[in-house]
Amino acid sequence: MGVLTYESEVITAIPPAKMFKACILDGDNLIPKILPQAFKSIEYIEGNGEPGSIKKITFGEGSQLKYMKQKVEAVDKENFVYIYSVIEGDALMNKLEKITYETKLEAFPDGGSVCKTTSKYHTIGDFELKEEGIKAGKEKASGIFKAIEAYLLANPDAY
Repeated sequence: MGVLTYESEVITAIPPAKMFKACILDGDNLIPKILPQAFKSIEYIEGNGEPGSIKKITFGEGSQLKYMKQKVEAVDKENFVYIYSVIEGDALMNKLEKITYETKLEAFPDGGSVCKTTSKYHTIGDFELKEEGIKAGKEKASGIFKAIEAYLLANPDAY
């Protein structure tokens, strides 16, 4: 088994506290609402969001993926840090044991924030993850983040 680490950053005009609340703390409700074609449902099957909780994400009709299960590893509301692992589903391609994401929102000088994400891909056997697969996942995550940003800019009183 190997571990491939990938880091990325996305800048947003939304302050960290507001983005964390919308994207992380209420993302299970907000994301299917603003991206119904991509996400059919997000529901907890164990717990209610605290570390150790497991949620199932069912993707929309237009997605090439059917579902995935995520385990919440850590939630730090004061420092805007969220860590979770994809532990089951199509995204693992039967080639990955899990994918762990650590997301941290930090204040940006202009009043917005920067979202820093570290992704760790835990491979099974000698499987080598291709760079284009990682980039495709990063682009989808960035698209979700930008959709949340657009929603918050259009609805300034939300959150």
